[in-house]
Amino acid sequence: MNLVAILPLLLAVLLTLAVVMAWLRLALWRRSAPHDRRGSPTRFVLLCLLQPAVALLLYFTLLPPRQTATTGTLVVMTARADDVALAATLRRQLRVALPEAPANVDAERVPDLGTALRRHPEARALHIVGAGLEARDRDALGDRALTFTAAPIPRGIVQLAPIAPVAPGATFIVSGRVHDLPQATIVLRDPAGQRISATTPDARGGFRLDGLARLPGPSQFRIEVLDAKRVVVDTAIMPVWTQSAPAPRVWALAGAPNAEWKYLRRWATDAGIPLHLQISVGGGLQLGDTPLPMTADTLRRFDVVLLDARSAAALGDGQRAALTAAIRDGLGLLVRVDGALAPGAQRLLGLSLAGNGDSEFHLPRPAPDDDAWRARRGAGTTEAPVDADAVPAGLPTLTRRALRTASPEAITLLRDADGTAVAWWRAEGRGRIAAWTPTDTYTLALSGHADAHGALWSQALGTLARTTTDAALVVPDDARASQRVALCGLGDDALVTAPDGTITRVLRDSATGTARCGGFWPRTAGWHQLTMGEASAPFHVRAAGDAPSLHAMAVREQTGRLAAKPSTGEAATGLATQGPRGAAWPWFLGFLLAAGLLWWLERRRPVIG
Repeated sequence: MNLVAILPLLLAVLLTLAVVMAWLRLALWRRSAPHDRRGSPTRFVLLCLLQPAVALLLYFTLLPPRQTATTGTLVVMTARADDVALAATLRRQLRVALPEAPANVDAERVPDLGTALRRHPEARALHIVGAGLEARDRDALGDRALTFTAAPIPRGIVQLAPIAPVAPGATFIVSGRVHDLPQATIVLRDPAGQRISATTPDARGGFRLDGLARLPGPSQFRIEVLDAKRVVVDTAIMPVWTQSAPAPRVWALAGAPNAEWKYLRRWATDAGIPLHLQISVGGGLQLGDTPLPMTADTLRRFDVVLLDARSAAALGDGQRAALTAAIRDGLGLLVRVDGALAPGAQRLLGLSLAGNGDSEFHLPRPAPDDDAWRARRGAGTTEAPVDADAVPAGLPTLTRRALRTASPEAITLLRDADGTAVAWWRAEGRGRIAAWTPTDTYTLALSGHADAHGALWSQALGTLARTTTDAALVVPDDARASQRVALCGLGDDALVTAPDGTITRVLRDSATGTARCGGFWPRTAGWHQLTMGEASAPFHVRAAGDAPSLHAMAVREQTGRLAAKPSTGEAATGLATQGPRGAAWPWFLGFLLAAGLLWWLERRRPVIG
C-alpha cells in the first residue's frame, strides 16, 4: 500500500486518539481532585474544546488542504468562427484562435491546440467554435469534455463518394451531395475538359453522374457546380485510377447459332477476353471451339459461364451438380433467357421468373445531350472509326423477354430507360447467378453503337466473374496536402512515393494494434503510391484549396463525432480537480495561538495533575 496515500488517514487517527486521551485525563483529574482545586466549570469546558481545536490545527499544519483546480472552459476559435454568434457566457471565457481562425476574432493566437493546452493546463473542458478541428489537433484532446458550436453548413459540394479502381473502358459512378443550391446543375468533365455528363440534384441535394474510364493509369476528372444563373460556384477534382485487370475467362454454350452469339464473340475478341464458344447445331454436332466436358476441373479454368435457354435445358443432372458446386466456389453464371426455361434450368437459376412473350425496351442514354455523348465516345481510331451519325439517331429499340421476378434475393443487374429491371442476379455461395432477358443486344453494334454494346456486356461479366480476395492496403479516401493521413495494413517496409519521386518510409504506430496504421504528411498534391513488398495501392492527395466546402463538411462531421463521444474526464463527471496543497503557515499560526491559550489555562489551575 502506498504510504503517501494512507498518511492523512494515519495522522487523523493518531490525533483523534490524542484528543480522546486528553479528554480522559481532564475528566479523571477533575473527578479525583479536591473540590477547591478543580477550578470553574467554564475553565474545564474551554480546556476540553481546545483539545480538538489544537489537534485540527496541527493536522492542517502538517497537511494543508489541497487547492481546488479551476475546471474552466477554454473556447477554441477555428475556421469560420466569425459566422457563429458567441453566447455571453463564452465571451467571458478564455479564448484561443487556431491558425485557420479568421484574423478579426478577439482571441489569443496559437499554432495548434496542443500549444494552447500547454499554455492553459487548468482547462479541463473545450468549446470548439466554427468549422471544427483539423486532423493535427484531434489527438491533443485527451479525455477533456468537448462541446461543439458549428458554423452553418458550407455552400457547395459537401459529400463526395470515392471511386474504386476501374478497368479501362468501364463506366464509373460519381455520387455526392450539394448544399444550399436548389436549382444547381452538376457537370462532370473528363481530363481534357469536355463535358461528359450532367444532372440536377434531388430535393436533398444528392446527385449521381456516370463517367467512362479509358486508358490505364491515373486521371483527374472535374466536377463543376453551376447555380441557376449558370455560374460555377464550386468545383472538385474527382480522381480516378484506371487499372488493367486480368480479363475474365468465359465459357459460352450456345443451343443454336444466332447473331447475338456472333457479335458477342466479336466484342470479346476485340476486348482481349478469352472466350471459348461451343455452338450446338443439332444431331450431336457442334461448331466453334473444341467441346469440353463439364467437370470440376474444366470449370476451374473459367471465371464466367454463359448459357442460353436451350443449352441450359440440355444439361444433365451431373452437369448441373458440377456447375452448382463451381458457382458456390466462386464461378459466375449468366443464363440468356431467350426462350421458355425448362424446370431444371429454373432450379439452377433459383429465381422465380413470371411472364410470357416478348416486349420492346430502350436503354438509358449514356449522356444528357449529344455533345456530352460525342465526348464520351471519343474520336475513334483508323481501325475502329466512330459512326458520326449514330449519336443523333439515338440508341435502337431492343427486345427482351417480358419477365419479372418477385424473389427477395434478386438484385438488379440492368435497367431500361424507364427504370424497369431487365436482368437480375443472386448470390450462390461465393459465386453469382444471373438471368438476362435482352435477346438482341447485337443491334447496338449494327446501328453504330459498338461502344454501348461493349459497355453493356463488360458490366455484366464484370459483375458476375470470379474474383480473387487479395489482401489490400488501406489508403485514405480524402487526403489533403499538409494534412495528416492514416495509412493502415502497414509492414516494416511500407514506403510512399510522391508525384515528384520523393520516397518516404512510413513507420507503424504500435498503439493501433492489429490495424497496423501509421501517419503520413503529404507535402504535394497529386497521385501517391503506397508500396509494401509486392503489394501497392495508389491514393490521391488533394491540393489544400481544392473543394473547400467538401473539406469543411468533413472537418465538421469529424468534430461532431468527437463531441458526441462520452467523456471520462473530470470536467465531464463533475468532479473538481485537486491541485497542490496550500500554504501551511496560516494553520501554524493558529496552532501556536490555540496551544498557547491551552498552556495558559493549564498553568492557571491551582494544582497540576
